[in-house]
Amino acid sequence: MMLDDLRTLLAHTPAAASRQAYATAIVTDNLLGKSTKKARALSLKHLAALYGLDAANPLFRALRRLWSLDAAAQPLLALTVALARDPLLRASGAFVLSRPVGVLVLPEDWAAFLADAFPDRFSAASLKSFSRNLAGTWTAAGFLQGYRRRTRSLPKVQPEVVALSLFLGHLEGRSGQRLFSSEWMTLLGGIPAELEALTNAAANRGLLVFMNAGGVQEVRFPNYLTPEEDQIRQEAAHVV
Repeated sequence: MMLDDLRTLLAHTPAAASRQAYATAIVTDNLLGKSTKKARALSLKHLAALYGLDAANPLFRALRRLWSLDAAAQPLLALTVALARDPLLRASGAFVLSRPVGVLVLPEDWAAFLADAFPDRFSAASLKSFSRNLAGTWTAAGFLQGYRRRTRSLPKVQPEVVALSLFLGHLEGRSGQRLFSSEWMTLLGGIPAELEALTNAAANRGLLVFMNAGGVQEVRFPNYLTPEEDQIRQEAAHVV
């Protein structure tokens, strides 16, 4: 997830920075303090793959919009965007969520999951490396705790994370109550009343508009999308 690098990068670049500005900060200015030019280039490549690093990307814009509001929300915000962009990480979500809270999740469990989900794709060394990286990512986001012996845990969810999760459902063409049953909201856990309370909190902070009356729910995201982007979203929703 490269959380520390992402935090450093977003703390020292303006919200409207261009993709080239991020590249300059990482590769030319060595903002992330990498030891070689190759390491800087790899950092740029991986961060761009996970998060986009482009103000023209509506999901990355939403991330930047919410990022600085609460540092405690940043690990889950980063994970949510990375899940949307990284197929391997996203596939691991079902594995993590299937583990009951308090149960040990061992390195060999990760390796077995990867070997089953992606047969013949990884060498033994790659299985070990990817298992370690996935475990670290889900631990940083609060779904696991511990270091050598990690156990399944529940993350602390903030209104900013709920706003981003609902927005992802919105991008998929969902609306109303269906927004609350998307995989992005399922990831957060919690009972419907808790998620509704967090949505109300997000609305009170101006992160979205939430109307809930007579059992009918409506969520809006003012200024998250350009008119052209919203038109594309609606057309795609009709196709789906």
